[in-house]
Amino acid sequence: MASGALPDAGQILNSLINSILLVDDDLAVHYANPAAQQLLAQSSRKLFGTPLPELLSYFSLNIDLMRESLHAGQGFTDNEVTLVIDGRSHILSLTAQRLPDGLVLLEMAPMDNQRRLSQEQLQHAQQVAARDLVRGLAHEIKNPLGGLRGAAQLLSKALPDPSLLEYTKVIIEQADRLRNLVDRLLGPQQPGMHVTESIHKVAERVVNLVSMELPANVTLTRDYDPSLPELAHDPDQIEQVLLNIVRNALQALGPEGGEIILRTRTAFQLTLHGVRYRLAARIDVQDNGPGIPQHLQDTLFYPMVSGREGGTGLGLSIARSLIDQHSGKIEFTSWPGHTEFSVFLPIRK
Repeated sequence: MASGALPDAGQILNSLINSILLVDDDLAVHYANPAAQQLLAQSSRKLFGTPLPELLSYFSLNIDLMRESLHAGQGFTDNEVTLVIDGRSHILSLTAQRLPDGLVLLEMAPMDNQRRLSQEQLQHAQQVAARDLVRGLAHEIKNPLGGLRGAAQLLSKALPDPSLLEYTKVIIEQADRLRNLVDRLLGPQQPGMHVTESIHKVAERVVNLVSMELPANVTLTRDYDPSLPELAHDPDQIEQVLLNIVRNALQALGPEGGEIILRTRTAFQLTLHGVRYRLAARIDVQDNGPGIPQHLQDTLFYPMVSGREGGTGLGLSIARSLIDQHSGKIEFTSWPGHTEFSVFLPIRK
């Protein structure tokens, strides 16, 4: 290239590390730079003319909203788009702009790890604050409940008409029901007794418990890493965590049935609550159910949030509290046909 001459647009696009696509209004691909070809695991020849959604198992982009913005002559940005290719999820920021020739330029960039970590930390802090608020309210409710129950018991002894005892019985039963709910809201108050042993002992207890509840059309598959080192944990608390998650998966499958996979792996060089660990245990619970509704995903670990009719929304909130006590974390990915909860527990710094 002569001195002072500018490279052509094709050279510039081909050298970018961000994925660039040119698509028409049907999202059919007309051009894909090398980064986009690598992301989509397809050559430009195979991509040409294929609508983008057909290349993906899942695409969280609100296509209608993007079209509305572009039709109004505006650009479009979504800072967190999830797409799934060959079972692997990618979280990207996406911008779209209409070009003079009518095509739409899509630019997709991987979400910066530090930014994603900051978002996770903020979300976790909000969830902890919500949990603490609920616990504070639960304490305020618990105190007068004891007085209410005691007064009903005294009243039942003083009533001259035995037929009225049915009313005090209802008061006592409802007070007990509310007390049980409050106790669940408060969750575990003290750290448990930690032992150092294989996490697979807990996993097997969970499998044995859940196996008795499995309908004929649900398969529970074990996929354990035999080289996973032993770690310090409270077996009862971790059992409660895994049992909550596995039962949620079972309920999510519904009458259609499906498969649940309980998987263990060793994670390397993992940061948990600001501390770097050379080794950590990863325990996955995966199901092929309908997925978690998008509108619930940001608040899933909040107390009283449930996607199931009649659910209390306490199971995952308590699970996160227990894992926090172990200096670990829980995260999940979900799209139609795939939900996976991952529990990380530290082993060695």
